[in-house]
Amino acid sequence: MAFERRLGAGAVRARKGPPPFPVITAYDAPFARCAEEAGIDVLLVGDTLGHVALGFSSTVPVDLEDMCRHAAAVVRSTRKAHVIVDLPFGSYEAADEDAVRSAVLLVKAGASSVKLEGGVRVASRIAAIAAAGIPVVGHIGVLPQTAALDQGFKRKRDRELLLADARAVEAGGAFAVVLEGIDAAIGAEITQMLSIPTIGIGSGPNCDAQVLVLYDALGLYPDPPPFVKRYAELGAIATDALRTYASEVREGTFPPHKSG
Repeated sequence: MAFERRLGAGAVRARKGPPPFPVITAYDAPFARCAEEAGIDVLLVGDTLGHVALGFSSTVPVDLEDMCRHAAAVVRSTRKAHVIVDLPFGSYEAADEDAVRSAVLLVKAGASSVKLEGGVRVASRIAAIAAAGIPVVGHIGVLPQTAALDQGFKRKRDRELLLADARAVEAGGAFAVVLEGIDAAIGAEITQMLSIPTIGIGSGPNCDAQVLVLYDALGLYPDPPPFVKRYAELGAIATDALRTYASEVREGTFPPHKSG
């Protein structure tokens, strides 16, 4: 049986520079299929699934088993998309060996690459994972996994710190980096400075790519961040549809009665 080749890390890295390319999060089979059919060929299985799919108040409770399960669902339902999967909190902080071990498990679940949060402080983790032959995406700026322990989700404006983090991520061997909640001018500077693509989320229009949380973009989750554009209101559509179903059951019109 012939299998279609997925978009590789090298092909994603080659998209550095205009035009920008879209990235969207995905957590399950149906929406991953929709994203790929829409022409989005870079998907992020983010640990944001803790918020939007599992009902947690933060990403901290999400574990490696959760990420493997959801990554596998996304991979099984797509054919060509590059699937980036988050290393969850607690799976890479202790040692380089832990980071590699966790990354290997995600790859066994089907991940095309893995992503971890941090710049200078995780440079050795990035290097160790890359040395194991696993493509790595960095993530700097607002770091959701530890935001509550630091300054929350405030926009990051410390230029020198952000530039140092960006350089460390690239030097460690990452093939792309997510810029989250970074001042737009600094985001543009980092994008120009690096030879790897920047994937922006709330970091201005000058990044090489943009990513949104799927449930925010489709209007399935309330109170999205201010930078989000809601491209549909599927939450309201689903509620109306279910309200109609409930009403028809209560009125006895569903299922329909057949005569004879």
